[in-house]
Amino acid sequence: MNRYFVVTATAIRLPNVRTSMPSSRSQASLSLVVGQSRRDTNVEELVRGLIASEVWAIAETWNRFAPMVVVMAERCLGSRSEADDACQEVFYRMLSRVKTLREPERLRSFIYSFAVRVVRNALRRRKLRAWLSFEEPEALVDLTWGTLDVESRDLLRRFHRLLDRLAPRDRLVFILRRIESMTVEEIALAMDISVSTVKRSMAHASERLSSWMQADPGLAGLVEQLRGVR
Repeated sequence: MNRYFVVTATAIRLPNVRTSMPSSRSQASLSLVVGQSRRDTNVEELVRGLIASEVWAIAETWNRFAPMVVVMAERCLGSRSEADDACQEVFYRMLSRVKTLREPERLRSFIYSFAVRVVRNALRRRKLRAWLSFEEPEALVDLTWGTLDVESRDLLRRFHRLLDRLAPRDRLVFILRRIESMTVEEIALAMDISVSTVKRSMAHASERLSSWMQADPGLAGLVEQLRGVR
């Protein structure tokens, strides 16, 4: 498949999502624009178009699923710029592997599984960097989708710091379970691990967070609020 995916016409309106692939991964460029909506296209036809490297299919897939990837990546990484880069990498990997998709109706799960792997790798790289230097989150992600006052933003900052202390897999499982509201089975499938491993990671993350929050009671209310998100 061509490593350069370009569709010419009217640009897709996806705010703040850059159109170049991360230089650390490849020199490929993903610049997606579309002439008219193909929302009426069924998923089987869409997948056939992707396999054939049809420009309209690549653009429509981006329109349908890029926002989902960016939102999930931003919640997990706590960084919009990292989420944008992750989205580019997810689509590059997906387009390179779409011929292996045997069940077109699973396209969304197929894309999501790539998103989970890319985010997990990003968390691992961040953990390695943290051994060398302490890095503050570049921006706070409002995991509750609401407007935060000063006190809430401070609580969220402290919560992000606790998340950064978790192992990459534990953090990802916790976010997918509590923020993305995925089932244990869905997480296991997306991360390509066993259900028992998901349960162990979730228990470990919850236990560690609870222990750390004993010294910061104000965070207890925030975690309960996050658990209520559906």
